[in-house]
Amino acid sequence: MAAPLSVLIVDDEPLARLRLRTLLGAVTQPALVIAGEAGSAEQAMALVLREPPDLLLLDVRMPGRGGLALAAALHELPRRPAVVFVSAHGEHALEAFDVEAVDYLTKPVRLERLQAALARVAARRAPPPASGPLLVVSERGRLRRVPLAEVLYLRAEAKAVLLRTLAETISLDETLAELEQRLGAGFLRIHRNAIVARAAVRALEPRDDDEGWAVRIAPGDEWLAVSRRQLAAVREALGES
Repeated sequence: MAAPLSVLIVDDEPLARLRLRTLLGAVTQPALVIAGEAGSAEQAMALVLREPPDLLLLDVRMPGRGGLALAAALHELPRRPAVVFVSAHGEHALEAFDVEAVDYLTKPVRLERLQAALARVAARRAPPPASGPLLVVSERGRLRRVPLAEVLYLRAEAKAVLLRTLAETISLDETLAELEQRLGAGFLRIHRNAIVARAAVRALEPRDDDEGWAVRIAPGDEWLAVSRRQLAAVREALGES
């Protein structure tokens, strides 16, 4: 069983820290422990250097060094905690992802959004597929363990990634890029919005009306588009000239 997720709350407002602490107490999954609280970036960095937590719930605007600067500084550490920003100001979201934040929550934080962000962090901490046959994913704020042998493909659509198995389609909270890092050699990127299980591919064929190429996925006989950029790599991976 994985160790509980250790969370450090960083916000200059005591009431904001209290609300996050209360919300964390209501989280049912993943398991977590509150590693402490900090009222400034400097205090947070001192705590991180003493005993790195798994996650910082980090305010953006604070007196002195702000949350974005602190997140950038964490990149220099040998063991870097994940960061989920919590802010009353939505306009910093793009900057937040520039420093590789896992998520960006706006105040007042809703429990379901917090739980979904925590699940994404916990899924990232899961062991890679090489150590076992399960893929740990985040579905609507809860963790699921999906047998890799059952995964046919993953496809990004609108605001979600759809994971297709032999029996169901699961809507995930994570990005395709995050998931790709945990899939291993048995999976193949065929398009910027699609990754397929090599074992599920039955054919690579040109489509009608000059629509490019596509792979046929068994057993459901579904077709997924292959981008021109990925075509050569897909051909090579499937042993085609």
